[in-house]
Amino acid sequence: MKRREFLRGAAAGMLGGLGLTLGACATSAPEPSEAEPTEEGASPPAQGQEAVEWRMGTSWPVSLDTIYGGATTVAERVSQMTDGMFKIETFPAGELFGGTEVLQNVQQGAVEAGHTASYYYVGLNSALAFGTSVPFGLTAQQQNAWLYHGGGMEAMHKVYADFNAIGFPAGNTGTQMGGWFRNEINSTSDLQGLKMRIPGLGGRVMERLGVNVQVLAAPEIYQALQTGAIDATEWVGPYDDQKLGFFEVADYYYTPGWWEPGPTLDVQVNLEAWNKLSPAYQEILKTACYEANINMLAKYDALNRQALDELLGNGVQLRTYSDEILSAAQTAAFELYAEESASNPSFQEIFGPWKEFRDRVYKWHQTNELPMTTFVYNNPV
Repeated sequence: MKRREFLRGAAAGMLGGLGLTLGACATSAPEPSEAEPTEEGASPPAQGQEAVEWRMGTSWPVSLDTIYGGATTVAERVSQMTDGMFKIETFPAGELFGGTEVLQNVQQGAVEAGHTASYYYVGLNSALAFGTSVPFGLTAQQQNAWLYHGGGMEAMHKVYADFNAIGFPAGNTGTQMGGWFRNEINSTSDLQGLKMRIPGLGGRVMERLGVNVQVLAAPEIYQALQTGAIDATEWVGPYDDQKLGFFEVADYYYTPGWWEPGPTLDVQVNLEAWNKLSPAYQEILKTACYEANINMLAKYDALNRQALDELLGNGVQLRTYSDEILSAAQTAAFELYAEESASNPSFQEIFGPWKEFRDRVYKWHQTNELPMTTFVYNNPV
């Protein structure tokens, strides 16, 4: 049996079994008649499902099909696993509200859900950065380990509760690139006064290195870079950056994106809307988010190298940040974490256990992954 058919059938069976507990407001889907047979291999509509319709605002333009695809994957899978009884309509950034205003609208109940990066909202609480990524933090694999098995989900739920929301990982881009620059950046002195679009705690670290930081949503970046309103920007990686056209207005492409070694994107859900869902629908939504989280990372890894080769073929100059810049950034990052821990109790509550987890998982990957990848990279066949 195909996996999708299995999940659809399993969800239908679970919902059918809960039909008596969904309440008087539940609606029963009619059984298919003999004249209207179901698609071969598909389960009939489950009995007792309640019809639910949600709206999900996002931080992404539709043109960025992979990152926006995190939202559409969730919506499609939820619909498929409930035989269309639970529908989520997704909206690109700017259609309902700005791309960096998702959490605020979820909190207020203007939409039931959003797909965004929690670190866009560090101005509301710096601890929200951990839900996405922090400078010199965890890779995508390590981030998933922390979220799912290291207490990360529970920690982030406590932070989200202060915003009348709950969040679930629903995408990861993998280690990002280090941004586009109109001029070469060789030392920390080259960063002084530079105008750069970079959000989250990475932006705060850059500020400490002398950068004039700005936060812009994706649709605004190209024009700002083209007109000189900013001198540099970071986004995700080659596949998205090529679509956004940054190579047309900036020559230098840097690596690594030390501020986002494994950034998670979340589905944020209004708590009242979440609590109105049946337990079955809650589990289906969480399962769909889990699938989106895994699928997005796999897709980016499959697409980014070809996109990078095409960018280099168009004359883009690939550069690596100097050790001077990386060392200065890492020092500034952990100084920032110490200050935030001293001033923000919720940041301190997460940072201590997170740092212990980080140390352990890096030591493990230094033992098992680093020797293998180092050999392969240095000895191509």
